[in-house]
Amino acid sequence: MNSREINTQNGNKMFDLDQRFVRDIDASHIHFIGIGGSGMYPLAQILHNAGFFLTGSDNNETETVEAVRAMGIKVFIGQRAENLAGADLIIYTAAVSDSNPELKAASESGVRILERSELLGILSGFFENTICVAGTHGKTTVTSMITEILIDGGIDASAVIGGKLPCIGGSGIFGKSDIFVVESCEFKDHFLKLSPDIAVILNIDEDHMDYFGTFDRLCQSFRNFAEKTSKVLIINGEDKNTVKTMENIDKNILTFGGNSSYNFYPENIQIINPLLTEFDIFKNKKLLCKLSLHVPGRHNIINAVAAAAAADFMEISPELIAKGLSNFRGAGRRFEKYGEAGGITVADDYAHHPAEISVTLDAALSMGYKRVWAVHQPFTFSRTKTLLDDFAKVLSKADIVLLTAIMGGREENIYDIHTRDLAGLIPGAKYFENEDHDENFALTVDYIAENALPGDLILTLGCGDINKVARKVTEKLKKKYL
Repeated sequence: MNSREINTQNGNKMFDLDQRFVRDIDASHIHFIGIGGSGMYPLAQILHNAGFFLTGSDNNETETVEAVRAMGIKVFIGQRAENLAGADLIIYTAAVSDSNPELKAASESGVRILERSELLGILSGFFENTICVAGTHGKTTVTSMITEILIDGGIDASAVIGGKLPCIGGSGIFGKSDIFVVESCEFKDHFLKLSPDIAVILNIDEDHMDYFGTFDRLCQSFRNFAEKTSKVLIINGEDKNTVKTMENIDKNILTFGGNSSYNFYPENIQIINPLLTEFDIFKNKKLLCKLSLHVPGRHNIINAVAAAAAADFMEISPELIAKGLSNFRGAGRRFEKYGEAGGITVADDYAHHPAEISVTLDAALSMGYKRVWAVHQPFTFSRTKTLLDDFAKVLSKADIVLLTAIMGGREENIYDIHTRDLAGLIPGAKYFENEDHDENFALTVDYIAENALPGDLILTLGCGDINKVARKVTEKLKKKYL
């Protein structure tokens, strides 16, 4: 890297990256279309902290938009061409349609435009140790765990995460070291724009089939991502799809999994209570570290092992690995507890694929609640149609299932799929499918508040805005009982 190198007490290299950011990004005013999006917010945090002047726009007032404004960034509500005034670089997401007034105005004006994955790809090339975490499930959690290990260990790392992490005060951070931790999404092959030095592949499952078309093409995309890795490939040896996809790949490979047949694995697991698990992590049959984990479920034990493997490759000490993982309390919207009133607990989780919902409900059902509610907002018509039976099977694990209207996201309902189709496959399921989004949520909140009993866990599930239901239910229950 052509920049000034500094040494820190803990040994990680430090670089003056600011000049490279300024030179390579080459912009004096950057405007973000949809700055409140989960993928845009961390990039805005990084560029703002690197000293760039930013503005942004979004369609709705949200907590994230408030957080962006709190950084001193001007945010316009509503998409209008005049919002671009003075900008010489426009950042947008794939969720923004070609008819968006700001994107159209930018295209017509000749101003430089980058899709957010292109910007992330540029940023990933600035660092000597870019750690990319990929997989259909678990990306946010493992990216957060690795980041927590680094930050708690005094390492001035940079990170882009799909959820908010308390130890960095958001979902993005700009540091001065040569380490960059990146949540790497396969949607529309976005992760192929990245420059991974260390790649972690957690699993490969059927998702985003509206883009990939076939599972073989999805697997090939993951292999292409792995081929780009320069230093080490860390893979889940328990995941058959990942193992098959990586067969005969000419890379330095480390494996993680649930037993000693893998390079990294857990031993001596003791579940003290639903939110405290103590266990050891072994490396090549030798003890690496002992730790306490404060997030539930076996899947999170394996996630912690994956994070430890990446940190160990970076020569982070076992003591710091244990410290970071023991301090980790989850990322935002990953089994995030919103509150408790009248003996009723409300939590939210980003799970939106059947495999994710399954492990999340398994964890919830092991926590000793009298009844577990699965309050699910299906996301995208294509996914709901393709995986309809799988969704019905895993949601049926819950004691009570409540469904909202499908959030189409970027799609039109050309699939003729409706929430009632899913509800019809789940015994006893209730659903609200009003076209008015706010009314739909209001009816959902009222139903929960009227029917929840002491000892219940209300768990909202989905990657849309179903967390608003969790928040409003919490408020309503507190008014009712406190």
